[in-house]
Amino acid sequence: MAMVVAQHRESSSSGSIDKHLDAGKYVRYTAEQVEALERVYAECPKPSSLRRQQLIRECPILSNIEPKQIKVWFQNRRCREKQRKEASRLQTVNRKLTAMNKLLMEENDRLQKQVSQLVCENGYMRQQLHTTSAATTDASCDSVVTTPQHTMRDANNPAGLLSIAEETLTEFLSKATGTAVDWVQMPGMKPGPDSVGIFAISQSCSGVAARACGLVSLEPTKIAEILKDRPSWFRDCRSLEVFTMFPAGSGGTIELVYTQTYAPTTLAPARDFWTLRYTTSLENGSLVVCERSLSGSGSGPNPAAAAQFVRAETLPSGYLIRPCEGGGSIIHIVDHLNLEAWSVPEVLRPLYESSKVVAQKMTIAALRYIRQIAQETSGEVVYGLGRQPAVLRTFSQRLSRGFNDAVNGFNDDGWTVLNCDGAEDVIIAVNSTKNLSGTSNPASSLTFLGGILCAKASMLLQNVPPALLVRFLREHRSEWADFNVDAYSAASLKAGTYAYPGMRPTRFTGSQIIMPLGHTIEHEEMLEVIRLEGHSLAQEDAFVSRDIHLLQICSGIDENAVGACSELVFAPIDEMFPDDAPLVPSGFRIIPLDSKPGDKKDIVATNRTLDLTSGFEVGPATTTGADASSSQNTRSVLTIAFQFPFDSSLQDNVAVMARQYVRSVISSVQRVAMAISPSGISPAVGAKLSPGSPEAVTLAHWICQSYSYYLGSDLLRSDSLVGDTMLKHLWHHQDAILCCSLKSLPVFIFANQAGLDMLETTLVALQDITLDKIFDESGRKALYTDFAKLMEQGFAYLPAGICMSTMGRHVSYDQAIAWKVLTGEDNTVHCLAFSFINWSFV
Repeated sequence: MAMVVAQHRESSSSGSIDKHLDAGKYVRYTAEQVEALERVYAECPKPSSLRRQQLIRECPILSNIEPKQIKVWFQNRRCREKQRKEASRLQTVNRKLTAMNKLLMEENDRLQKQVSQLVCENGYMRQQLHTTSAATTDASCDSVVTTPQHTMRDANNPAGLLSIAEETLTEFLSKATGTAVDWVQMPGMKPGPDSVGIFAISQSCSGVAARACGLVSLEPTKIAEILKDRPSWFRDCRSLEVFTMFPAGSGGTIELVYTQTYAPTTLAPARDFWTLRYTTSLENGSLVVCERSLSGSGSGPNPAAAAQFVRAETLPSGYLIRPCEGGGSIIHIVDHLNLEAWSVPEVLRPLYESSKVVAQKMTIAALRYIRQIAQETSGEVVYGLGRQPAVLRTFSQRLSRGFNDAVNGFNDDGWTVLNCDGAEDVIIAVNSTKNLSGTSNPASSLTFLGGILCAKASMLLQNVPPALLVRFLREHRSEWADFNVDAYSAASLKAGTYAYPGMRPTRFTGSQIIMPLGHTIEHEEMLEVIRLEGHSLAQEDAFVSRDIHLLQICSGIDENAVGACSELVFAPIDEMFPDDAPLVPSGFRIIPLDSKPGDKKDIVATNRTLDLTSGFEVGPATTTGADASSSQNTRSVLTIAFQFPFDSSLQDNVAVMARQYVRSVISSVQRVAMAISPSGISPAVGAKLSPGSPEAVTLAHWICQSYSYYLGSDLLRSDSLVGDTMLKHLWHHQDAILCCSLKSLPVFIFANQAGLDMLETTLVALQDITLDKIFDESGRKALYTDFAKLMEQGFAYLPAGICMSTMGRHVSYDQAIAWKVLTGEDNTVHCLAFSFINWSFV
């Protein structure tokens, strides 16, 4: 009996296996069948069952294959594609990690050499301390290491310049891979496989220096070509001109280069450099571009224009580019400068004595730019609004360059200062020769304009994080900008009957829409289009949109980026702006100043404009005492420059308007700076409505207490909630709860998470939304009808209706409850609260 059962089980099992093999038997596809399936896979990697059956009907060569087998083929094909991509990704990661490992090992060897050198120096100093007589008699102890000055003995003598070039190469390599400079890690920059590179700054050396090394997926010759074109990536470079170039040994070249750089503020002159640049190849295949200053009178094609500059010095610097196995390069960058800090006001000298600023502006910027080009070349960058990355980079460069031109106001660019006797806090400059064409295309130039007028000023900020201030200025434009002034600038760039506004008064609706165009690889700079919604006040144009569009770059919004400059620069444009659209940039620049023990902190009062430079002596620094508390203060310099196109007949009127407008902007920025400063005393703006802050906790208590007082029930289920716990439960409440101010034009001041989701906005942008904009016509009528009842009895029930999110989506709700929010001290009305019950997107 047992044998029969066993045989029955064996036969059943064998039959099941045979049935499984018959159902999923292996199919060998012909080349024609594979080609047909590949064509479908290219169009749709995951076809539906109907699509597979249609494929069998339409393709006769697949008629002998079952739909299930077709499905298995597509599954296998997707699996192979996924495996191929994963293998490619892992190979790329492996090459990157191998190169980074090599780079870190070299860095480790360099640090070990530096440690050995320091140990030897320490032993030598101990020996000198024990041998007092040797310290007094040995003349070598009095020697001082100096950087030799190289005179241009003969600019036409290649032998003389070649010796300078070879010496420059040796000194540069000792800084890039050796211990010639005492390098320390750049604060906030930690090396790793996901970082852009390894960054270091100098410590206790002559001048200011920064160093970077990283892996880039470009060939050495391409990297050298990009980096030598300094104006394309160094935003402070005004011009670079090669005067002489002749060949050197090993296929190298020697160039005599004159470079002009912009001044970052209105308070200091710009810098220029007269340098020798040496490009050569090493025996190991590395490519080197090194540079150093030459003494001499190299001043470019216009010596009169060069008089506006202070000659700075480039100590041996450059780029060491080594090819990697499997493609790409390892690049070492060294920037070593002497910016002649004596020539600027004492309060600004930390800016010219900071290695962190040089690192952010030059060294890190160069490596980031190379990485950006590499990603664009590999196709990893997503285009913005259909524009190529090169076009977006050009827009950013033109905005930055236009702003720098306005801040510096060089005479050879056509700028002249109006009525400036040194007593004005706002400088007015005029350029009657300014060409607003974005390119050489004459069709895009605006020849009917009288010129460009610029109003600019600088101010010192105390204890205001630059990144935080720029973020506020970007997200809360209505707090400082005048919509009618923006409308003037926008209309002035349009040729036509109504080229100049004033005939058509416009009202700003309060809405600002930010449309991103592109960003750099680490999001340290963003390019975006801003749409300001406006409507004409004229009766005949009541329903005509008067929106204004701005092209804007915002950079330096990372609070952890030490020494980074924060900027917000914008220019009016048409809604469909061409690639060569004329740009007249305006904006803000905030530069942090390094604090040093013993700095004079009371030179200028906080938030005071600094264009009155008569109070700042230019000369050797004086040492003054400072108390310990003041040495902890952080300072930064804010520079404001606004440009206005004008007709020649309206120059005086525009000058008055520009001066008054910039003064009002300064006043607004001072108010904002005081509010967001950690030591500020004004509660007007800032982070008071962010979750977790004491003000938000207090407001949550008022909202719940007033709800219970007027409606006789609890808004939150548990009555034992207090403090942060109450705010947490209110923040995560399922109904959308919003609060608006009691003003002639109520704006929202608080919303819980559901409220932000319903409006599709953030806490920062919430204060730009007015109450009337979220309701439709019937909702506004219901609110107006019950508003008197709400103010009289303290609450009101609104019927079901439809409201609008900031993205234009319709939101339905079953019921809305409105009530007055009373303060806890004197029971005065603080704001109005709304609760939208069972809301959902239509």
